[in-house]
Amino acid sequence: MYRSHVLVCGGTGCTSSGSNKLLSTFKNELVNHGLEEEVAIVETGCHGLCALGPIVIIYPGATFYAMVKEEDVAEIVSEHLLKGRIVSRLVYTEAISEDGIKPLSETNFYKKQHRIALRNCGIIDPSCIDEYIGTGGYEALGKALTEYTPDDVIQIITDSKLRGRGGGGFPTGIKWKLAKESKSDQKYVCCNADEGDPGAFMDRSILEGDPHVVLEAMAIAGYAIGANQGYIYVRAEYPIAIERLEYAIKQAREYGLLGNNIFNTDFSFDIELRLGAGAFVCGEETALMTSIEGNRGEPRPRPPYPAVKGLFDEPTLLNNVETYANIPPIIVNGADWFKSMGTENSKGTKVFALGGNINNTGLVEVPMGTTLREIVEEIGGGIPNGRKFKAAQTGGPSGGCISAENYDVPIDYDNLLEIGSMMGSGGLIVMDETSCMVDIAKFFLEFTVDESCGKCTPCRIGTKRLLEILNKITSGNGTPEDLDKLEELSYHIKENSLCALGQSAPNPVLSTLSNFRSEYEAHVLDRICPAGVCKALMHYVIDADKCKGCTLCARVCPVNAISGKVKETHVIDQDKCIKCGACMEKCRFDAIHFN
Repeated sequence: MYRSHVLVCGGTGCTSSGSNKLLSTFKNELVNHGLEEEVAIVETGCHGLCALGPIVIIYPGATFYAMVKEEDVAEIVSEHLLKGRIVSRLVYTEAISEDGIKPLSETNFYKKQHRIALRNCGIIDPSCIDEYIGTGGYEALGKALTEYTPDDVIQIITDSKLRGRGGGGFPTGIKWKLAKESKSDQKYVCCNADEGDPGAFMDRSILEGDPHVVLEAMAIAGYAIGANQGYIYVRAEYPIAIERLEYAIKQAREYGLLGNNIFNTDFSFDIELRLGAGAFVCGEETALMTSIEGNRGEPRPRPPYPAVKGLFDEPTLLNNVETYANIPPIIVNGADWFKSMGTENSKGTKVFALGGNINNTGLVEVPMGTTLREIVEEIGGGIPNGRKFKAAQTGGPSGGCISAENYDVPIDYDNLLEIGSMMGSGGLIVMDETSCMVDIAKFFLEFTVDESCGKCTPCRIGTKRLLEILNKITSGNGTPEDLDKLEELSYHIKENSLCALGQSAPNPVLSTLSNFRSEYEAHVLDRICPAGVCKALMHYVIDADKCKGCTLCARVCPVNAISGKVKETHVIDQDKCIKCGACMEKCRFDAIHFN
Protein backbone atom coordinates (compact mmCIF):
# COMPACT_ATOMS: atom_id res chain seq x y z
CA MET A 1 0.00 0.00 0.00
CA TYR A 2 1.56 3.28 -1.12
CA ARG A 3 1.22 6.42 0.99
CA SER A 4 1.75 8.74 -1.99
CA HIS A 5 1.23 8.63 -5.73
CA VAL A 6 3.20 10.75 -8.17
CA LEU A 7 1.30 11.22 -11.43
CA VAL A 8 3.52 12.21 -14.35
CA CYS A 9 1.81 13.26 -17.57
CA GLY A 10 2.74 10.93 -20.41
CA GLY A 11 0.69 12.58 -23.14
CA THR A 12 2.35 13.68 -26.36
CA GLY A 13 2.64 17.32 -25.27
CA CYS A 14 4.41 16.58 -21.99
CA THR A 15 6.47 13.77 -23.54
CA SER A 16 7.80 16.22 -26.12
CA SER A 17 8.82 18.46 -23.19
CA GLY A 18 10.77 15.66 -21.52
CA SER A 19 8.32 13.98 -19.14
CA ASN A 20 9.77 10.55 -19.97
CA LYS A 21 13.05 11.67 -18.41
CA LEU A 22 11.18 12.75 -15.28
CA LEU A 23 9.82 9.22 -14.83
CA SER A 24 13.24 7.59 -14.69
CA THR A 25 14.68 10.39 -12.55
CA PHE A 26 11.81 10.08 -10.04
CA LYS A 27 12.35 6.34 -9.77
CA ASN A 28 16.08 6.79 -9.17
CA GLU A 29 15.52 9.47 -6.53
CA LEU A 30 12.96 7.32 -4.70
CA VAL A 31 15.50 4.50 -4.53
CA ASN A 32 18.17 6.92 -3.28
CA HIS A 33 15.88 7.99 -0.42
CA GLY A 34 14.51 4.51 0.30
CA LEU A 35 10.99 5.50 -0.72
CA GLU A 36 10.37 3.04 -3.56
CA GLU A 37 8.06 0.92 -1.37
CA GLU A 38 6.12 3.95 -0.10
CA VAL A 39 5.64 6.09 -3.20
CA ALA A 40 4.24 4.95 -6.56
CA ILE A 41 5.17 6.63 -9.85
CA VAL A 42 2.29 6.57 -12.35
CA GLU A 43 2.51 7.63 -15.99
CA THR A 44 -0.87 9.06 -16.99
CA GLY A 45 -2.48 10.64 -20.01
CA CYS A 46 -3.01 14.35 -20.64
CA HIS A 47 -4.19 16.58 -17.76
CA GLY A 48 -5.37 19.27 -20.15
CA LEU A 49 -3.05 22.18 -19.38
CA CYS A 50 -0.62 21.42 -22.17
CA ALA A 51 1.00 24.87 -22.03
CA LEU A 52 2.41 24.03 -18.58
CA GLY A 53 4.01 20.67 -19.30
CA PRO A 54 5.68 18.58 -18.09
CA ILE A 55 3.05 18.26 -15.37
CA VAL A 56 3.42 16.32 -12.12
CA ILE A 57 0.57 15.88 -9.64
CA ILE A 58 1.15 14.38 -6.21
CA TYR A 59 -1.54 12.68 -4.12
CA PRO A 60 -2.77 12.98 -1.43
CA GLY A 61 -3.44 16.68 -1.81
CA ALA A 62 -3.41 16.88 -5.62
CA THR A 63 -0.45 19.27 -5.60
CA PHE A 64 -0.06 20.44 -9.19
CA TYR A 65 3.55 21.04 -10.25
CA ALA A 66 3.95 22.75 -13.62
CA MET A 67 6.83 22.93 -16.12
CA VAL A 68 8.87 20.50 -14.05
CA LYS A 69 12.46 19.99 -15.16
CA GLU A 70 14.64 16.97 -14.58
CA GLU A 71 16.78 18.95 -12.14
CA ASP A 72 13.66 19.76 -10.04
CA VAL A 73 12.92 16.12 -9.23
CA ALA A 74 15.46 15.74 -6.42
CA GLU A 75 13.96 18.74 -4.60
CA ILE A 76 10.40 17.44 -4.99
CA VAL A 77 11.39 14.05 -3.59
CA SER A 78 13.48 15.36 -0.70
CA GLU A 79 11.11 18.18 0.27
CA HIS A 80 7.59 17.06 -0.62
CA LEU A 81 7.75 13.27 -0.48
CA LEU A 82 10.27 12.93 2.35
CA LYS A 83 9.60 15.98 4.53
CA GLY A 84 6.04 16.88 3.55
CA ARG A 85 6.96 20.41 2.45
CA ILE A 86 5.42 21.60 -0.82
CA VAL A 87 7.87 23.12 -3.32
CA SER A 88 5.95 26.37 -3.84
CA ARG A 89 8.05 27.71 -6.70
CA LEU A 90 6.92 24.83 -8.93
CA VAL A 91 3.22 24.87 -8.04
CA TYR A 92 0.75 25.93 -10.74
CA THR A 93 0.19 29.63 -10.02
CA GLU A 94 -3.61 29.42 -10.23
CA ALA A 95 -3.62 26.76 -7.51
CA ILE A 96 -1.99 29.02 -4.93
CA SER A 97 -4.23 31.05 -2.64
CA GLU A 98 -3.83 32.96 0.62
CA ASP A 99 -5.04 29.88 2.46
CA GLY A 100 -2.50 27.61 0.81
CA ILE A 101 -2.91 25.22 -2.12
CA LYS A 102 -6.47 25.09 -3.42
CA PRO A 103 -8.04 22.11 -5.23
CA LEU A 104 -7.58 22.00 -8.99
CA SER A 105 -11.37 21.96 -9.35
CA GLU A 106 -11.40 25.53 -7.99
CA THR A 107 -8.85 26.94 -10.46
CA ASN A 108 -10.11 28.96 -13.41
CA PHE A 109 -8.96 26.37 -15.94
CA TYR A 110 -10.85 23.48 -14.35
CA LYS A 111 -13.80 24.88 -12.42
CA LYS A 112 -16.12 25.35 -15.42
CA GLN A 113 -15.19 22.06 -16.99
CA HIS A 114 -17.24 18.90 -16.71
CA ARG A 115 -15.24 15.86 -17.73
CA ILE A 116 -17.03 12.88 -19.22
CA ALA A 117 -15.02 11.91 -22.30
CA LEU A 118 -11.83 12.97 -20.48
CA ARG A 119 -12.87 11.65 -17.07
CA ASN A 120 -9.94 9.21 -16.73
CA CYS A 121 -7.30 11.16 -18.63
CA GLY A 122 -4.58 12.28 -16.27
CA ILE A 123 -6.08 10.14 -13.49
CA ILE A 124 -5.27 6.52 -14.33
CA ASP A 125 -2.34 4.63 -15.80
CA PRO A 126 -3.56 3.94 -19.37
CA SER A 127 -1.37 0.85 -19.60
CA CYS A 128 -3.05 -0.81 -16.62
CA ILE A 129 -6.42 -2.44 -17.28
CA ASP A 130 -6.92 -2.92 -13.53
CA GLU A 131 -6.92 0.85 -13.00
CA TYR A 132 -9.55 1.27 -15.72
CA ILE A 133 -11.67 -1.45 -14.12
CA GLY A 134 -11.12 0.20 -10.74
CA THR A 135 -12.81 3.37 -12.01
CA GLY A 136 -15.85 1.44 -13.25
CA GLY A 137 -14.38 0.31 -16.55
CA TYR A 138 -16.16 -2.51 -18.43
CA GLU A 139 -19.13 -2.21 -16.06
CA ALA A 140 -21.15 -0.78 -18.95
CA LEU A 141 -20.25 -3.68 -21.22
CA GLY A 142 -21.21 -6.19 -18.54
CA LYS A 143 -24.48 -4.37 -17.91
CA ALA A 144 -25.32 -4.22 -21.61
CA LEU A 145 -24.63 -7.92 -22.17
CA THR A 146 -26.40 -9.24 -19.08
CA GLU A 147 -29.25 -6.78 -18.48
CA TYR A 148 -30.18 -5.28 -21.84
CA THR A 149 -31.14 -6.49 -25.28
CA PRO A 150 -29.46 -4.89 -28.30
CA ASP A 151 -32.63 -2.86 -28.85
CA ASP A 152 -32.50 -1.68 -25.23
CA VAL A 153 -28.94 -0.44 -25.71
CA ILE A 154 -29.84 1.44 -28.87
CA GLN A 155 -32.87 2.98 -27.17
CA ILE A 156 -30.72 4.24 -24.28
CA ILE A 157 -28.28 5.88 -26.70
CA THR A 158 -31.18 7.32 -28.69
CA ASP A 159 -32.89 8.69 -25.58
CA SER A 160 -29.64 10.29 -24.41
CA LYS A 161 -29.66 12.44 -27.58
CA LEU A 162 -25.92 11.94 -28.01
CA ARG A 163 -24.77 13.37 -31.33
CA GLY A 164 -21.61 12.37 -33.17
CA ARG A 165 -18.61 14.33 -31.95
CA GLY A 166 -16.59 13.95 -35.14
CA GLY A 167 -18.14 16.57 -37.38
CA GLY A 168 -21.73 17.09 -38.42
CA GLY A 169 -23.36 15.94 -35.19
CA PHE A 170 -25.56 13.17 -36.59
CA PRO A 171 -27.70 11.52 -33.86
CA THR A 172 -25.74 8.49 -32.62
CA GLY A 173 -28.76 6.38 -31.70
CA ILE A 174 -30.26 6.72 -35.18
CA LYS A 175 -26.97 5.69 -36.78
CA TRP A 176 -26.80 2.58 -34.54
CA LYS A 177 -30.43 1.74 -35.31
CA LEU A 178 -29.86 1.93 -39.07
CA ALA A 179 -26.84 -0.38 -38.79
CA LYS A 180 -28.78 -2.90 -36.70
CA GLU A 181 -31.69 -2.97 -39.13
CA SER A 182 -29.44 -3.79 -42.09
CA LYS A 183 -29.56 -7.51 -42.81
CA SER A 184 -26.25 -9.31 -43.18
CA ASP A 185 -24.31 -12.23 -41.72
CA GLN A 186 -21.30 -9.95 -41.26
CA LYS A 187 -21.24 -6.43 -39.83
CA TYR A 188 -18.43 -4.18 -38.65
CA VAL A 189 -17.85 -1.49 -36.04
CA CYS A 190 -15.23 1.14 -36.90
CA CYS A 191 -13.60 3.90 -34.92
CA ASN A 192 -12.40 7.03 -36.68
CA ALA A 193 -9.21 8.04 -34.89
CA ASP A 194 -7.72 9.79 -37.92
CA GLU A 195 -8.10 13.31 -36.42
CA GLY A 196 -6.44 15.46 -39.06
CA ASP A 197 -7.63 19.02 -38.35
CA PRO A 198 -4.75 21.45 -37.73
CA GLY A 199 -4.63 22.16 -34.00
CA ALA A 200 -6.90 19.26 -33.00
CA PHE A 201 -5.68 16.64 -30.53
CA MET A 202 -8.77 15.59 -28.56
CA ASP A 203 -9.05 12.04 -29.88
CA ARG A 204 -5.33 11.47 -29.59
CA SER A 205 -5.40 12.45 -25.93
CA ILE A 206 -8.29 10.10 -25.15
CA LEU A 207 -6.49 7.21 -26.85
CA GLU A 208 -3.29 8.02 -24.96
CA GLY A 209 -4.95 8.52 -21.59
CA ASP A 210 -7.90 6.11 -21.61
CA PRO A 211 -7.66 3.57 -24.45
CA HIS A 212 -9.92 0.96 -22.83
CA VAL A 213 -12.94 3.28 -22.98
CA VAL A 214 -12.89 3.06 -26.78
CA LEU A 215 -12.55 -0.73 -26.72
CA GLU A 216 -15.44 -1.05 -24.29
CA ALA A 217 -17.68 1.29 -26.27
CA MET A 218 -16.95 -0.47 -29.55
CA ALA A 219 -17.82 -3.83 -27.97
CA ILE A 220 -21.12 -2.34 -26.75
CA ALA A 221 -21.78 -1.03 -30.26
CA GLY A 222 -20.95 -4.46 -31.71
CA TYR A 223 -23.48 -6.08 -29.39
CA ALA A 224 -26.11 -3.47 -30.26
CA ILE A 225 -25.90 -3.82 -34.05
CA GLY A 226 -24.92 -7.49 -34.30
CA ALA A 227 -21.23 -7.15 -35.27
CA ASN A 228 -18.34 -9.34 -34.15
CA GLN A 229 -15.39 -7.40 -35.56
CA GLY A 230 -14.13 -3.89 -34.99
CA TYR A 231 -11.42 -1.75 -36.56
CA ILE A 232 -9.73 1.33 -35.15
CA TYR A 233 -8.32 3.52 -37.90
CA VAL A 234 -5.58 5.64 -36.32
CA ARG A 235 -2.96 7.74 -38.03
CA ALA A 236 0.62 6.49 -37.86
CA GLU A 237 1.77 9.90 -36.56
CA TYR A 238 0.29 8.95 -33.17
CA PRO A 239 2.94 6.52 -31.88
CA ILE A 240 2.03 6.82 -28.19
CA ALA A 241 -1.66 6.26 -28.90
CA ILE A 242 -0.88 3.26 -31.10
CA GLU A 243 1.38 1.68 -28.50
CA ARG A 244 -1.20 2.08 -25.73
CA LEU A 245 -4.04 0.83 -27.93
CA GLU A 246 -2.09 -2.27 -28.91
CA TYR A 247 -1.34 -3.03 -25.26
CA ALA A 248 -4.94 -2.32 -24.21
CA ILE A 249 -6.27 -4.74 -26.85
CA LYS A 250 -3.84 -7.40 -25.65
CA GLN A 251 -4.92 -6.90 -22.02
CA ALA A 252 -8.63 -6.94 -22.89
CA ARG A 253 -8.18 -10.23 -24.72
CA GLU A 254 -6.31 -11.72 -21.76
CA TYR A 255 -9.13 -10.68 -19.42
CA GLY A 256 -11.77 -12.12 -21.74
CA LEU A 257 -13.22 -8.67 -22.47
CA LEU A 258 -12.48 -9.07 -26.16
CA GLY A 259 -12.72 -12.36 -28.02
CA ASN A 260 -15.20 -15.20 -27.66
CA ASN A 261 -18.13 -15.45 -25.23
CA ILE A 262 -17.55 -12.17 -23.41
CA PHE A 263 -18.95 -12.21 -19.85
CA ASN A 264 -19.90 -15.85 -20.44
CA THR A 265 -22.51 -14.86 -23.01
CA ASP A 266 -22.82 -15.94 -26.63
CA PHE A 267 -21.49 -12.54 -27.75
CA SER A 268 -18.04 -12.48 -29.36
CA PHE A 269 -16.19 -9.39 -30.51
CA ASP A 270 -12.61 -8.49 -31.37
CA ILE A 271 -10.77 -5.37 -32.50
CA GLU A 272 -7.84 -4.73 -34.83
CA LEU A 273 -5.86 -1.58 -35.54
CA ARG A 274 -5.35 -0.14 -39.01
CA LEU A 275 -2.78 2.63 -39.44
CA GLY A 276 -3.42 5.59 -41.73
CA ALA A 277 -0.73 7.49 -43.58
CA GLY A 278 -2.00 10.90 -42.53
CA ALA A 279 -4.38 11.70 -45.39
CA PHE A 280 -6.92 14.26 -44.20
CA VAL A 281 -9.55 12.90 -46.60
CA CYS A 282 -9.50 9.59 -44.70
CA GLY A 283 -11.40 11.33 -41.93
CA GLU A 284 -14.39 11.03 -44.29
CA GLU A 285 -16.15 7.78 -43.48
CA THR A 286 -16.18 6.13 -46.91
CA ALA A 287 -12.56 7.13 -47.63
CA LEU A 288 -11.57 5.69 -44.25
CA MET A 289 -13.22 2.38 -45.05
CA THR A 290 -11.65 2.27 -48.50
CA SER A 291 -8.26 2.75 -46.82
CA ILE A 292 -8.93 -0.04 -44.28
CA GLU A 293 -9.66 -2.30 -47.25
CA GLY A 294 -6.12 -1.65 -48.49
CA ASN A 295 -6.99 0.76 -51.28
CA ARG A 296 -6.19 4.42 -51.92
CA GLY A 297 -8.25 6.49 -49.49
CA GLU A 298 -10.89 8.09 -51.67
CA PRO A 299 -14.54 8.79 -50.86
CA ARG A 300 -17.37 6.83 -52.42
CA PRO A 301 -20.72 8.24 -53.56
CA ARG A 302 -23.55 8.02 -51.03
CA PRO A 303 -26.10 6.46 -50.94
CA PRO A 304 -25.69 3.66 -50.16
CA TYR A 305 -24.58 4.78 -46.73
CA PRO A 306 -22.11 2.75 -44.64
CA ALA A 307 -24.92 1.48 -42.38
CA VAL A 308 -26.17 -0.39 -45.44
CA LYS A 309 -22.99 -0.96 -47.45
CA GLY A 310 -19.74 0.06 -45.81
CA LEU A 311 -16.51 -1.78 -45.02
CA PHE A 312 -15.99 -4.71 -47.41
CA ASP A 313 -19.47 -3.89 -48.75
CA GLU A 314 -21.06 -4.96 -45.44
CA PRO A 315 -23.17 -2.90 -43.00
CA THR A 316 -20.80 -0.80 -40.92
CA LEU A 317 -21.09 1.52 -37.94
CA LEU A 318 -18.55 4.32 -37.69
CA ASN A 319 -18.11 6.80 -34.83
CA ASN A 320 -15.15 8.84 -33.72
CA VAL A 321 -13.14 8.46 -30.51
CA GLU A 322 -14.92 11.13 -28.47
CA THR A 323 -18.35 9.77 -29.38
CA TYR A 324 -17.35 6.32 -28.16
CA ALA A 325 -15.86 7.80 -24.96
CA ASN A 326 -19.37 8.95 -23.99
CA ILE A 327 -21.02 5.54 -24.46
CA PRO A 328 -19.99 3.64 -21.27
CA PRO A 329 -21.02 6.41 -18.84
CA ILE A 330 -24.36 6.76 -20.64
CA ILE A 331 -25.04 3.02 -20.27
CA VAL A 332 -24.06 3.07 -16.58
CA ASN A 333 -25.74 6.36 -15.58
CA GLY A 334 -28.69 6.39 -17.96
CA ALA A 335 -29.99 8.59 -20.75
CA ASP A 336 -31.59 11.13 -18.41
CA TRP A 337 -28.26 11.76 -16.69
CA PHE A 338 -26.57 12.60 -19.98
CA LYS A 339 -29.31 14.75 -21.45
CA SER A 340 -29.54 16.78 -18.24
CA MET A 341 -26.42 18.54 -19.53
CA GLY A 342 -26.17 20.82 -22.54
CA THR A 343 -28.74 22.66 -24.64
CA GLU A 344 -32.08 21.60 -26.13
CA ASN A 345 -30.63 20.02 -29.27
CA SER A 346 -27.03 19.48 -28.19
CA LYS A 347 -26.75 17.35 -25.07
CA GLY A 348 -23.76 16.49 -22.93
CA THR A 349 -20.31 18.03 -23.13
CA LYS A 350 -17.78 18.81 -25.83
CA VAL A 351 -14.00 18.54 -25.78
CA PHE A 352 -12.11 21.42 -27.40
CA ALA A 353 -8.43 21.73 -28.23
CA LEU A 354 -7.60 25.32 -27.37
CA GLY A 355 -4.78 26.84 -29.39
CA GLY A 356 -3.59 30.01 -31.06
CA ASN A 357 -3.40 33.33 -29.24
CA ILE A 358 -4.43 32.00 -25.84
CA ASN A 359 -2.65 31.81 -22.48
CA ASN A 360 -3.83 28.32 -21.50
CA THR A 361 -3.22 26.10 -24.51
CA GLY A 362 -4.67 22.66 -23.95
CA LEU A 363 -7.73 20.43 -23.74
CA VAL A 364 -10.99 21.52 -22.16
CA GLU A 365 -14.32 19.72 -21.80
CA VAL A 366 -17.34 21.91 -21.16
CA PRO A 367 -21.12 21.48 -21.21
CA MET A 368 -22.73 22.30 -24.54
CA GLY A 369 -24.01 25.86 -24.40
CA THR A 370 -20.89 27.33 -22.79
CA THR A 371 -20.07 30.62 -24.51
CA LEU A 372 -16.91 31.29 -26.44
CA ARG A 373 -16.14 34.15 -24.06
CA GLU A 374 -16.18 31.78 -21.07
CA ILE A 375 -13.85 29.36 -22.82
CA VAL A 376 -11.39 32.02 -23.96
CA GLU A 377 -11.43 34.50 -21.08
CA GLU A 378 -12.01 32.26 -18.07
CA ILE A 379 -10.84 28.74 -18.89
CA GLY A 380 -8.27 29.81 -21.46
CA GLY A 381 -6.88 32.60 -19.32
CA GLY A 382 -7.46 35.28 -21.95
CA ILE A 383 -5.24 36.49 -24.76
CA PRO A 384 -1.53 37.17 -24.17
CA ASN A 385 0.07 40.63 -24.10
CA GLY A 386 -3.18 42.42 -23.33
CA ARG A 387 -4.43 42.06 -26.89
CA LYS A 388 -8.10 41.81 -27.83
CA PHE A 389 -10.07 38.86 -29.13
CA LYS A 390 -10.66 39.12 -32.86
CA ALA A 391 -11.92 35.71 -33.99
CA ALA A 392 -11.94 31.98 -33.32
CA GLN A 393 -11.86 29.22 -35.89
CA THR A 394 -13.88 26.14 -34.97
CA GLY A 395 -14.09 22.96 -37.00
CA GLY A 396 -10.66 23.29 -38.57
CA PRO A 397 -10.46 23.58 -42.39
CA SER A 398 -14.11 22.51 -42.54
CA GLY A 399 -15.31 25.18 -40.13
CA GLY A 400 -15.51 28.92 -40.05
CA CYS A 401 -14.40 32.00 -38.15
CA ILE A 402 -16.48 33.35 -35.29
CA SER A 403 -16.16 37.10 -34.86
CA ALA A 404 -16.23 39.14 -31.64
CA GLU A 405 -19.85 39.96 -32.46
CA ASN A 406 -20.75 36.37 -31.54
CA TYR A 407 -18.43 36.11 -28.53
CA ASP A 408 -21.36 35.40 -26.20
CA VAL A 409 -23.29 32.95 -28.37
CA PRO A 410 -23.74 29.60 -26.53
CA ILE A 411 -21.68 27.02 -28.39
CA ASP A 412 -23.64 24.06 -29.71
CA TYR A 413 -24.19 22.40 -33.09
CA ASP A 414 -27.09 24.58 -34.24
CA ASN A 415 -25.77 27.92 -33.01
CA LEU A 416 -22.41 27.42 -34.70
CA LEU A 417 -24.07 26.59 -38.02
CA GLU A 418 -26.27 29.65 -37.67
CA ILE A 419 -23.27 31.98 -37.36
CA GLY A 420 -21.41 30.40 -40.28
CA SER A 421 -19.16 27.91 -38.52
CA MET A 422 -19.48 24.31 -37.31
CA MET A 423 -18.51 22.15 -34.36
CA GLY A 424 -16.29 19.78 -36.31
CA SER A 425 -14.12 17.54 -34.20
CA GLY A 426 -13.39 20.31 -31.70
CA GLY A 427 -10.35 22.32 -32.72
CA LEU A 428 -10.64 25.90 -31.44
CA ILE A 429 -8.02 28.34 -32.70
CA VAL A 430 -8.12 31.76 -31.05
CA MET A 431 -6.92 34.87 -32.90
CA ASP A 432 -6.15 38.41 -31.76
CA GLU A 433 -5.92 41.67 -33.73
CA THR A 434 -2.52 40.72 -35.15
CA SER A 435 -4.20 38.03 -37.28
CA CYS A 436 -5.13 38.77 -40.88
CA MET A 437 -8.40 37.05 -41.72
CA VAL A 438 -7.62 36.86 -45.43
CA ASP A 439 -4.37 35.12 -44.57
CA ILE A 440 -6.21 32.78 -42.20
CA ALA A 441 -8.60 31.76 -44.99
CA LYS A 442 -5.60 31.21 -47.23
CA PHE A 443 -3.86 29.05 -44.61
CA PHE A 444 -6.80 26.66 -44.28
CA LEU A 445 -7.34 26.56 -48.03
CA GLU A 446 -3.68 25.70 -48.62
CA PHE A 447 -4.19 22.76 -46.29
CA THR A 448 -7.33 21.63 -48.10
CA VAL A 449 -5.70 21.89 -51.53
CA ASP A 450 -2.82 19.72 -50.33
CA GLU A 451 -5.18 17.18 -48.77
CA SER A 452 -7.75 16.88 -51.56
CA CYS A 453 -7.74 13.33 -52.91
CA GLY A 454 -8.42 14.69 -56.39
CA LYS A 455 -11.26 12.32 -57.20
CA CYS A 456 -13.85 14.99 -58.02
CA THR A 457 -13.30 18.08 -60.17
CA PRO A 458 -15.07 20.69 -57.98
CA CYS A 459 -12.71 19.97 -55.08
CA ARG A 460 -9.55 19.18 -57.08
CA ILE A 461 -9.73 22.21 -59.37
CA GLY A 462 -12.13 24.52 -57.54
CA THR A 463 -10.09 24.78 -54.34
CA LYS A 464 -6.97 25.60 -56.36
CA ARG A 465 -8.81 28.42 -58.12
CA LEU A 466 -9.98 29.74 -54.74
CA LEU A 467 -6.41 29.68 -53.48
CA GLU A 468 -5.16 31.48 -56.58
CA ILE A 469 -7.62 34.31 -55.96
CA LEU A 470 -6.60 34.57 -52.30
CA ASN A 471 -2.93 34.65 -53.29
CA LYS A 472 -3.73 37.41 -55.76
CA ILE A 473 -5.49 39.43 -53.05
CA THR A 474 -2.74 39.03 -50.44
CA SER A 475 -0.03 39.93 -52.97
CA GLY A 476 -1.71 43.27 -53.67
CA ASN A 477 -3.16 42.46 -57.08
CA GLY A 478 -6.77 41.77 -56.12
CA THR A 479 -9.78 43.49 -57.68
CA PRO A 480 -13.34 44.05 -56.40
CA GLU A 481 -14.50 41.44 -58.92
CA ASP A 482 -12.32 38.86 -57.16
CA LEU A 483 -14.48 39.11 -54.06
CA ASP A 484 -17.56 38.19 -56.09
CA LYS A 485 -15.65 35.35 -57.75
CA LEU A 486 -14.60 34.01 -54.35
CA GLU A 487 -18.19 33.84 -53.19
CA GLU A 488 -19.59 32.37 -56.41
CA LEU A 489 -16.88 29.71 -56.68
CA SER A 490 -17.20 28.80 -53.00
CA TYR A 491 -20.88 27.99 -53.31
CA HIS A 492 -20.26 26.00 -56.50
CA ILE A 493 -17.65 23.85 -54.72
CA LYS A 494 -19.93 23.32 -51.71
CA GLU A 495 -22.85 22.19 -53.87
CA ASN A 496 -20.99 19.90 -56.26
CA SER A 497 -18.14 18.20 -54.38
CA LEU A 498 -18.37 14.47 -53.76
CA CYS A 499 -17.56 14.37 -50.04
CA ALA A 500 -17.52 16.55 -46.93
CA LEU A 501 -13.91 17.63 -47.50
CA GLY A 502 -14.80 19.50 -50.67
CA GLN A 503 -18.27 20.50 -49.50
CA SER A 504 -16.82 22.23 -46.44
CA ALA A 505 -13.50 23.48 -47.92
CA PRO A 506 -14.90 26.96 -48.77
CA ASN A 507 -16.24 27.53 -45.24
CA PRO A 508 -13.21 29.50 -43.97
CA VAL A 509 -13.45 31.74 -47.06
CA LEU A 510 -17.20 32.30 -46.77
CA SER A 511 -17.14 32.94 -43.01
CA THR A 512 -14.26 35.44 -43.19
CA LEU A 513 -15.90 37.16 -46.17
CA SER A 514 -19.12 37.44 -44.19
CA ASN A 515 -17.63 38.57 -40.88
CA PHE A 516 -14.56 40.50 -42.04
CA ARG A 517 -15.44 41.79 -45.49
CA SER A 518 -13.92 45.19 -44.70
CA GLU A 519 -10.57 43.47 -44.26
CA TYR A 520 -10.83 41.92 -47.72
CA GLU A 521 -11.81 45.33 -49.14
CA ALA A 522 -8.79 46.95 -47.47
CA HIS A 523 -6.54 44.44 -49.25
CA VAL A 524 -8.26 45.04 -52.59
CA LEU A 525 -9.21 48.72 -52.58
CA ASP A 526 -6.62 50.33 -50.31
CA ARG A 527 -3.80 47.85 -50.97
CA ILE A 528 -3.09 47.48 -47.26
CA CYS A 529 -3.22 44.63 -44.76
CA PRO A 530 -4.70 46.14 -41.56
CA ALA A 531 -3.08 43.43 -39.42
CA GLY A 532 0.32 43.88 -41.04
CA VAL A 533 0.64 40.23 -41.99
CA CYS A 534 0.64 40.24 -45.80
CA LYS A 535 4.16 41.43 -46.62
CA ALA A 536 3.40 42.50 -50.17
CA LEU A 537 0.98 45.08 -48.77
CA MET A 538 3.22 46.40 -45.99
CA HIS A 539 5.24 49.61 -46.19
CA TYR A 540 7.60 50.44 -43.34
CA VAL A 541 7.98 54.16 -42.70
CA ILE A 542 9.95 56.24 -40.23
CA ASP A 543 8.18 58.92 -38.19
CA ALA A 544 10.26 62.10 -38.55
CA ASP A 545 9.03 63.44 -35.21
CA LYS A 546 10.18 60.36 -33.30
CA CYS A 547 13.38 59.46 -35.14
CA LYS A 548 16.52 60.44 -33.18
CA GLY A 549 18.99 59.54 -35.91
CA CYS A 550 20.66 56.84 -33.81
CA THR A 551 21.43 54.83 -37.02
CA LEU A 552 20.54 51.50 -35.36
CA CYS A 553 17.83 50.75 -37.94
CA ALA A 554 20.26 51.35 -40.81
CA ARG A 555 22.84 49.09 -39.21
CA VAL A 556 20.43 46.13 -38.81
CA CYS A 557 18.84 46.43 -42.28
CA PRO A 558 20.09 43.41 -44.27
CA VAL A 559 19.65 45.11 -47.67
CA ASN A 560 20.86 48.65 -46.85
CA ALA A 561 17.43 50.12 -47.57
CA ILE A 562 17.69 52.77 -44.83
CA SER A 563 19.71 55.95 -45.22
CA GLY A 564 20.37 59.01 -43.06
CA LYS A 565 23.04 60.78 -41.06
CA VAL A 566 23.68 60.60 -37.33
CA LYS A 567 21.13 62.65 -35.36
CA GLU A 568 19.07 63.24 -38.51
CA THR A 569 15.81 61.64 -39.62
CA HIS A 570 16.32 58.41 -41.55
CA VAL A 571 14.40 57.29 -44.64
CA ILE A 572 13.44 53.83 -45.95
CA ASP A 573 13.86 53.15 -49.67
CA GLN A 574 10.63 51.26 -50.50
CA ASP A 575 12.13 49.77 -53.66
CA LYS A 576 14.93 48.11 -51.68
CA CYS A 577 12.93 47.20 -48.54
CA ILE A 578 12.23 43.45 -48.21
CA LYS A 579 9.78 44.03 -45.37
CA CYS A 580 11.62 41.83 -42.87
CA GLY A 581 10.69 44.06 -39.92
CA ALA A 582 14.19 44.07 -38.40
CA CYS A 583 14.26 47.86 -38.25
CA MET A 584 10.95 48.17 -36.39
CA GLU A 585 11.97 45.42 -33.96
CA LYS A 586 15.26 47.16 -33.07
CA CYS A 587 14.05 50.78 -32.95
CA ARG A 588 14.20 52.01 -29.35
CA PHE A 589 12.08 55.13 -29.97
CA ASP A 590 8.98 53.54 -31.54
CA ALA A 591 9.68 55.62 -34.64
CA ILE A 592 9.08 52.91 -37.24
CA HIS A 593 5.68 51.55 -38.16
CA PHE A 594 3.97 50.01 -41.15
CA ASN A 595 0.94 51.09 -43.11
